[in-house]
Amino acid sequence: MEYRSIEDNSAFQPSFVTSEVAGSRDNYDNDLLDAYSRAVIDAAERVSPSVVYIQVTTARGSRRQSQQEATGSGSGFVFTPDGFILTNSHVVHGATKIEVALMDGRRFLAQLIGDDPDTDLAVIRINAPNLATARLGESHSIRVGQLVIAIGNPYGFQYSVTAGVVSALGRSLRAQSGRLMDGVIQTDAALNPGNSGGPLVNTRGEVIGVNTATILPAQGICFATSIDTAKFVAGRLIRDGRISRSYIGVAGQNVPIPRRIVRFYQLAFESGVLIVSFENNTKLSPAKDAGLQAGDLIIDFNGEAIRGIDDLHKLLTDELIGKKTPMTVIRGTEKLTFDVIPRES
Repeated sequence: MEYRSIEDNSAFQPSFVTSEVAGSRDNYDNDLLDAYSRAVIDAAERVSPSVVYIQVTTARGSRRQSQQEATGSGSGFVFTPDGFILTNSHVVHGATKIEVALMDGRRFLAQLIGDDPDTDLAVIRINAPNLATARLGESHSIRVGQLVIAIGNPYGFQYSVTAGVVSALGRSLRAQSGRLMDGVIQTDAALNPGNSGGPLVNTRGEVIGVNTATILPAQGICFATSIDTAKFVAGRLIRDGRISRSYIGVAGQNVPIPRRIVRFYQLAFESGVLIVSFENNTKLSPAKDAGLQAGDLIIDFNGEAIRGIDDLHKLLTDELIGKKTPMTVIRGTEKLTFDVIPRES
């Protein structure tokens, strides 16, 4: 009778190999989990000391009525050693009192430097020594799928950390002012009320966005204003206290353009902005001063084709204030161009 040892028995070999592979895979998974954890921990430890808890008091009611105080809270982060803090406009807008709590327990009254509802960003300032500051990154380096960490104070639970990935880039989001915010970052890092104004951070501990909104009741669809936008707005708010934009004084609505007109004039889009009305005071309407009329259909502004109100808003920058700017409209079936001089809004 032939004797075969267990080592020689091929029937047992697959089980032995599978066990080794399984053990190796477990170790690999553990290594990956450790790397993920280390990345989140390192980023949180770097940025958390600069994150602040913001408590605001606002007045409700008119002067004729008895005013009542309401309180709210949000997040922000220190980005300069001399106490400038970035947060959301909707956190501090209209506040009569702003109080900031630091991670080390210190509390300070804050001054509103300026806020911009159109980008939902604001800058406040505290007078405090030995402040930890967040390092600002760059929006162009962000990639879909990369790990991001959100730090804030949801529902008053201070310095909460959540992690996720960048779900999409270049989203557009409607601000409370009605303007469209562009270049918004979408993430599935969990955000809740109170996270507003807190930093969205990459694994290097750099702030790449300012957490601003979530879609309810959806889960995992959250948004942050890109840090490049935040840098620009913060600089202007610190310098001027406000963001200047150009203004042409029209009320309009998006409407389709008849196909025969689109084909005849070879227009880029099949829609435009119908001028419904102007400011009551002619001096407040540069468009009316230039000769435009209610019923005109705006199709081009400063050489850029217009398909809707959002396109027009994007072009009304401070660079056009006081500058003669061509605006092309369809009046009836005629294509006309007027020189409009936008004023400061």
